[in-house]
Amino acid sequence: MTICRGGQCGTARIPGLDHGAQLAHLRRSLAEVAQVRVSGCLNACEHANVIVIQPSAAGRAAGGRPAWLGMVNDADAGADITAWVRAGGPGIADPPGVLDLYVFTATRRVRHALS
Repeated sequence: MTICRGGQCGTARIPGLDHGAQLAHLRRSLAEVAQVRVSGCLNACEHANVIVIQPSAAGRAAGGRPAWLGMVNDADAGADITAWVRAGGPGIADPPGVLDLYVFTATRRVRHALS
């Protein structure tokens, strides 16, 4: 999992969210199943805060592709993201329906920069 903390993500421009607590929660909740990395700007600022869920090796083999989630600006989203990753993530488990509200398609240039 990659969490953008450059550009507008992780800044005071997204009010009402404790960005540090969000990151700490995801790292703590997923410590034994996934690596949670922080990146600089992913050039998708119009979707701030951005989190990208990469599939595991098994998920990629099953056809899973990275899921780009934008506007992840509430604490409840972290629980849904954690549940999905713990269940196997892209290619293995279907995401909780509420995450459909956050999914967006990043541009090819942006997707390539993260690969």
